[in-house]
Amino acid sequence: MYSVIHFEIEVENPARAMAFYEKVFGWQFEDYSQFVNTPYWGVITKPGDGPGINGGLQPRTQPIAEDNTSPRAFVCTVVVDDYGTVEKAILDHGGKLVYPKHALPGMAWQGYYQDTEGNTIGIHQPDENAR
Repeated sequence: MYSVIHFEIEVENPARAMAFYEKVFGWQFEDYSQFVNTPYWGVITKPGDGPGINGGLQPRTQPIAEDNTSPRAFVCTVVVDDYGTVEKAILDHGGKLVYPKHALPGMAWQGYYQDTEGNTIGIHQPDENAR
């Protein structure tokens, strides 16, 4: 079995996207541009050796095409402890609703949003009582 160990988010405006993810999820960013010879920021999503994965953020490599031939990035789902608070933060900081909160019966609450760059992100609140 293979595990996800990294993710990358392609964006139109890196500063705006970093501000969004920092305000909504508390993520931190480190400039790795000198190591990869192109604008690139490491995305730090977890404390030390805690659970989760880190990733990267970079300018889009191609404009978004109407026929969906250009990359829109990888859809990642973020586990949260208070769905309503995080949903409010997403919307307050420029995100948009894609698919509303719904129950994954006996498992969690799930929903999908767009960030400020048009990328889809999911939020997931574990709850065995979700119906």
